[in-house]
Amino acid sequence: MKFNISKGKQKSAIRFCCYGPEGIGKSTFASKFPEPLFIDVEGGTKQLEVARFDHQPETWNELLAMVDAVIEEPTACKTLVIDTADRAELLLIAQLLKEGNVDSIEKYGGGYGKGYTAIAERFNKDLLMRLDKLIAKGVNVTMIAHAAMRKLESPDEPPYDRWELKTSKKVAPLIKEWTDILCFIKYEQIVVEENGRNRAKGKAKRLMVFNHRPTCDAKNRFGLEDDLPLSFEPLRDIYEGETKPQPQPDLIDINNPTTGIVEGDLKEDARDILLRRLEENGVSAVEFGSWLVDTGRPAIMSLSGTAVNSMIENIEVLVNQIKGGNEK
Repeated sequence: MKFNISKGKQKSAIRFCCYGPEGIGKSTFASKFPEPLFIDVEGGTKQLEVARFDHQPETWNELLAMVDAVIEEPTACKTLVIDTADRAELLLIAQLLKEGNVDSIEKYGGGYGKGYTAIAERFNKDLLMRLDKLIAKGVNVTMIAHAAMRKLESPDEPPYDRWELKTSKKVAPLIKEWTDILCFIKYEQIVVEENGRNRAKGKAKRLMVFNHRPTCDAKNRFGLEDDLPLSFEPLRDIYEGETKPQPQPDLIDINNPTTGIVEGDLKEDARDILLRRLEENGVSAVEFGSWLVDTGRPAIMSLSGTAVNSMIENIEVLVNQIKGGNEK
């Protein structure tokens, strides 16, 4: 069998994923990409002047059907935006619970972690491989995700906090490997110590991180620099022109992010506090999302502030309920 051999760079559509804290402007940022079409899984683009499917998908299969529609008609957009990956994963979990005829992902396939393995396998096979078909047709894909601060347990160093994708632990690596660019969007914080606590002061700038740091996941194949202002402009040449590969830096910034609740102008969202407290008590965001579905409650983004604060104040009771205690 003979094979043709080519040399040099090849022009290709781009797999892009950005993630960051609530309300930092991820959807607005994605709206600046070339001719975007949103699959608004979260319902967060209502105030944006963007093209979108006429309703948000309510099931996993409906989400996949929307992707298939763009595969069949690739001229519909230049960039397909999935907003957000973590909400899409919750749709997948609901689909698996239905298929497995179980009320908890822990029970799927007989238990023993098979549910979480199924989530990763289906997310890759059903969604990422579909999106690769779009890439092959020259359509860029941008995936948005929320961020979660999680504790990293290292065999060589004491544990420390870092930002990661707010998806399950087996799905996050799949997304990171799949992307050409993984961008973490952060606030530039000025931190001062007052009465023994760290506090963020002033109005923080929104910055983009494109290279791996101990404090966050990030990567890129195009030599992008870190801490650039949140804007599509640094990416324009990559999407529309030519870029020269740059060497990866030998030194990286190892400053840890501020831990705990950030007060003042950058007050931390109560939902993020709740998810972090649950994580500290051994309950993942995916488990919590499944429990909300199982008990007929709204998704976390639809919970009222009062409900979220009540859960935070009664975190031990909530953890017991999720882990199988008596529901009140």
